[in-house]
Amino acid sequence: MTDSLWSYKEIAAHIGVQTETVRSYRKHGMLPAPDLVEHGKPYWYPDTVRAWVAQRPSSRGRR
Repeated sequence: MTDSLWSYKEIAAHIGVQTETVRSYRKHGMLPAPDLVEHGKPYWYPDTVRAWVAQRPSSRGRR
């Protein structure tokens, strides 16, 4: 069921940061709510993550 969903690991790879950074984003309310929580683990649809990435401010001028 989670084949088409992303965990922290896939989000981190997509935006080029460490997995712990993505966890911190969620802890501080900077990540959108998960699309699914399965066995206590959050998952997001790739489109949800892409929309979030498009809206977030550039990090230290990265392009």
